[in-house]
Amino acid sequence: MSYGAAQALQQAVFERLSTDAGVIAEVGTAVYDAVPQGGLPDLYVSLGRETALDRSDKDSAGVEHRFEISVIADQAGYVGAKSAAGAICDALVHADLTLTRGRLVYLNFDRAVARKDTSANLRRIDLRFRARIDDMQP
Repeated sequence: MSYGAAQALQQAVFERLSTDAGVIAEVGTAVYDAVPQGGLPDLYVSLGRETALDRSDKDSAGVEHRFEISVIADQAGYVGAKSAAGAICDALVHADLTLTRGRLVYLNFDRAVARKDTSANLRRIDLRFRARIDDMQP
């Protein structure tokens, strides 16, 4: 197992979300790898936590990445956030992403958790995806 392809996966996911017409229709350019300081839009997307698990076998050095993408909204209700979450799933599920390292075997939706942060009056949906990568580096 290697964590070597993690950056390549993150770059490909960020690129897909930043350029996908459905995601852009929902959040515009508000897709962040790192949430910027200062004022934020009413609805935005942030790349989040990741866990990597060894999935090597006798034929390949593989790793499964479980990663989160969060949709955060300061709008009343979940309608806008859920619409953006749906666009993210449409953009990523079974996507054929090209990586700068390794080969993407699959990219699937795992689960979503929607919750309110009443102290900040925010709605948040954390989407979790699973991506299997064969890392062909020596």
